[in-house]
Amino acid sequence: MKDELDARGITSKSWTSTSGRGRLIGGKPFSRGALYAILKNRTYLGETVHKGQAYPGEHTAIIDQPLWGAVQAQLATNTAERNSGTRLCQPSLLAGMLFDSSGNRMTPTHATKKRTRYRYYVSQPPITSDQTDGSAGLRIPAEEIEQVVTSRIRQWLVDPGSVYQSIRLADASAQRRLIARAEEIGRSWPELPAARQRVLLAALIERVEVRANRIRIHLRLARLGALLDIAATPLSSATDEVQILSVPVELRCSARGIKMLIEGTDPFATAKPDARLIKLLIRARRFNRTLVESDGVPFAVLAKREGVSPSYFTRLVRLSYLAPDITQAILDGRQPRHLTADKLLAHSRLPLTWHEQRRVLGFA
Repeated sequence: MKDELDARGITSKSWTSTSGRGRLIGGKPFSRGALYAILKNRTYLGETVHKGQAYPGEHTAIIDQPLWGAVQAQLATNTAERNSGTRLCQPSLLAGMLFDSSGNRMTPTHATKKRTRYRYYVSQPPITSDQTDGSAGLRIPAEEIEQVVTSRIRQWLVDPGSVYQSIRLADASAQRRLIARAEEIGRSWPELPAARQRVLLAALIERVEVRANRIRIHLRLARLGALLDIAATPLSSATDEVQILSVPVELRCSARGIKMLIEGTDPFATAKPDARLIKLLIRARRFNRTLVESDGVPFAVLAKREGVSPSYFTRLVRLSYLAPDITQAILDGRQPRHLTADKLLAHSRLPLTWHEQRRVLGFA
């Protein structure tokens, strides 16, 4: 930052002293200490500080909390690097964005054991002995929650149907570029520098709520176009809304307090097609083709030819009308972990609208 300001010739405010000889004050390049003081000044956050305590101010904030959190996390990282003489490989990606179900902000912290650094997010107020709601005082391993959040957002980005349903551009060519760019970002996420990942998350996420049985990710849809470097285009009213992505989780109590345990890992790293699900879809397509070519033959007769009951035949035919992106996700092994062949059959009376199908089956 200092190098950029110096290169652009930006200096501090200058004025002429009214006492003495009218000495010129200021107008000098910003020192690193001055920049640090500016970046730590909570006035820009809409707060006022008295005796070390911050209080809501009467003025309007000019930066939002996620951006403030990102800056403070970077400053803390820089301090740790200077003190240790080493570079930290992983910043706190969700700093300033994470909240527990009581609305308490969760802040990054860490512990060191046998020269190994363990990162966490901890909610405030601190854990107390009489908590029973499983929401306050959470202490969550940072890598696990960051992996779950980024994985869910990547799933959303690479799904053309979800992006299209969330944001519809007036220009068809811009819509295609938006979808293609979103998928590109989602696929290349692991190769992105941590700083770039942090910028993308801070821009796209409004907040992340950690609840007793799920994580709720609030996305700022209106920022997606600019985030993906798509030229400004008139957007539909849908972009004024917040998109919420959910991830099932489980909270458990341990001797040290309440922790969150998340089963599974990044689906992009462990994607494995479910043979039973794929077989079900293939059979559904075959039954549909049989029905189309039957020339009015009753369902019962067609079911008998296939060696199944009429009700089963009907359920399979309905599954042939799944949204194309849902079918492709199942073929790729990117379906939600809870979606099995038995559960898909249980949902055979799915709505015909693809958006509702995604909601019911957990794809959106």
